[in-house]
Amino acid sequence: MPNQDDLPATDDLGGVQDRTFASASAATRAAYPASDRLSSRQLADYLDRRAFAVVSSTRPNGRPHAAISSYVRRGSTFWLPTVAGSVRERNVRTGPWLSLVVTEGDRGRHVVVLIEGPVAVVAPADTPADIRAAAGGDWVGCWLRLHAERVLSYGSASALDES
Repeated sequence: MPNQDDLPATDDLGGVQDRTFASASAATRAAYPASDRLSSRQLADYLDRRAFAVVSSTRPNGRPHAAISSYVRRGSTFWLPTVAGSVRERNVRTGPWLSLVVTEGDRGRHVVVLIEGPVAVVAPADTPADIRAAAGGDWVGCWLRLHAERVLSYGSASALDES
């Protein structure tokens, strides 16, 4: 896995999304029609006004683990505050990959963004001060730093009109 510090800190989530769809299956492209995908600006705006995601990791025995987490986004990097020794921390130490799902709405009016990428465990002392401040306390035992390698989005027209 590349060193996360060597990865670009681009804000171009739309570019990541374009690369994701370029290599996606026909079924995925059909499920996320180009006309209903969020633009680069819509992705950034939507993710920056949200604070929580459902985060999925894989346990060492292969079973999935999902739980809610807050996040701080900087470009295409997502920082997740984590309690030291948590299931999620232990999972990423053995399988350094996470999926995030950020969604709102229901039925015909909804937005969903799926983000996947490699993750590293970062000590609080090695985490940028603005990221640490966003957690609102000293409860964070470590940070998980995810670099988005895959982005999929869908926004119904009625949901996007209100954002």
